[in-house]
Amino acid sequence: MSYFNSVYAGKTVLITGHTGFKGSWLSLWLSKLGAKVYGLALDPYSDLSNYNASKLSECLNEDLRVDVTDSEAVCEIIERIKPDFVFHLAAQALVKLSYAEPVPTMLTNAIGSANVLEALRRSNANATVMMITSDKCYDNVEWVWGYRETDRLGGKDPYSASKAMAELAIRSFVDSFFRGRDCNTRVGIARAGNVIGGGDWALDRIVPDCMNAWSKGKIVAIRSPEATRPWQHVLEPLSGYLHQAARLHEADELHGEAYNFGPPAGQDYTVRQLIDQMGKYWEKIRWEDVSESGKHQPEAGLLRLNCDKAQNDLRWEPTMNFSETVEMTVDWYRTFYQNSGQNMRAKSDSQIEHYMQIADTRGRIWLGQ
Repeated sequence: MSYFNSVYAGKTVLITGHTGFKGSWLSLWLSKLGAKVYGLALDPYSDLSNYNASKLSECLNEDLRVDVTDSEAVCEIIERIKPDFVFHLAAQALVKLSYAEPVPTMLTNAIGSANVLEALRRSNANATVMMITSDKCYDNVEWVWGYRETDRLGGKDPYSASKAMAELAIRSFVDSFFRGRDCNTRVGIARAGNVIGGGDWALDRIVPDCMNAWSKGKIVAIRSPEATRPWQHVLEPLSGYLHQAARLHEADELHGEAYNFGPPAGQDYTVRQLIDQMGKYWEKIRWEDVSESGKHQPEAGLLRLNCDKAQNDLRWEPTMNFSETVEMTVDWYRTFYQNSGQNMRAKSDSQIEHYMQIADTRGRIWLGQ
């Protein structure tokens, strides 16, 4: 039995945003670990989603359609199910959409986070809570070294600003309401960057755009081929969230702490390099550079995280290299498109199992006893 099994088996876990990309993979993983998983979210963004493809609803204890901006509904659910763990991932996660809908983005990401914490405060829940924000919560001045957890928060675009707002709300709740001796709630904060993996069909994301276009023999338009991102497989930060929550459940000193989860320094790649790597596992790729068209909103060209704190405090480190990350991602989509959208639950489960086996083989301490 892995360390994760011993912590989560039989526990009641609430995941907000379980119909989203990260939330669906986390729900599958916790289900495999024997947790009683409850999901709280809106419907998937489209019929194409990991939630639908992997038949996630079949492994949930309860599948709730609730908007996190509905404070009273969130309070009722948390009071009723009394979760042992809460992973808050519900969010409007698209930078481009935040330009079109800035206020709804801020309501969902900032006020939604506050609503979850308010529900926990009201119930004085005996729960370990992971508040998942984003690497974009940092005030990005595009310096060459990674941002540390103590660096300034900010955001030039509405999405980034909404994540910084959420961080301020979380900090205020921790310091104002969750520090007392009679408080039963422990809160951790996690920040991660761009993730890739099977089952992501969100708009204006490089991997789903490529997979969808190439599966139809079409050309994909790439707006920023030289933009650099710390690409990592979705299971990498999820392993960090699971490990941080497990440690937080046992250690008072981690209460209120924030941690970055990302690839090692020096392992960030451009969009062009990502496409070239995907081309090794997918035949006849076609793309065009539209970065000079002027028809897109500005984006950060460089964004890195420093993950020393997670490595030092939690003894967490990522498992897969860039090539393995891309290969696992393309393999999931290839299976999906070659089999006319078959039930992908077995494939998703096998990739989680494979990831854990790799971690075990490479001596990742977070997977140990």
